[in-house]
Amino acid sequence: MNIKEIQDLIRFVSKSGVSEVEIEQKDFKITIKTPVVGKEVMAIAPAVAPMPMVMPAQVASPAVPAAAPAPVAAAPVADSKLVEIKSPMIGTFYRSSGPDKPSFVEVGSTIKAGDKVCIIEAMKLFNEIESEISGTIVKVLVNDSSPIEFDQPLFLVEPA
Repeated sequence: MNIKEIQDLIRFVSKSGVSEVEIEQKDFKITIKTPVVGKEVMAIAPAVAPMPMVMPAQVASPAVPAAAPAPVAAAPVADSKLVEIKSPMIGTFYRSSGPDKPSFVEVGSTIKAGDKVCIIEAMKLFNEIESEISGTIVKVLVNDSSPIEFDQPLFLVEPA
């Protein structure tokens, strides 16, 4: 399964009313659980079966993104002129391409559509996330190296 198929599956499960779905293929297993009434946390637990050994030269690191940039949909924030940049996938949020590298954006940074704003690691792939809106970063909503959920707000942007 690729990331797009997983995202579609998560959307389908959340809208269907099913409480849990488990899919297993020969080299991949994923379990998706919807929130239980009275709980705030949605548990999504992907489990990957052992894969054939990868040569060390092929292992991706935050300094070398392994996937094509993924555009991010911007959503307006209620009662405000600010717009949210939301996560297009679940994974781990990184503000820069490496520990010694500067952040892609900071509070006060001016961005335009197509600018890289962060990297999200999902299943050992590092996906560069691009903005679909031009404006100024007002707030960074996620800490570096934090786990994030699909459609979670990452940045607040004041449109240009």
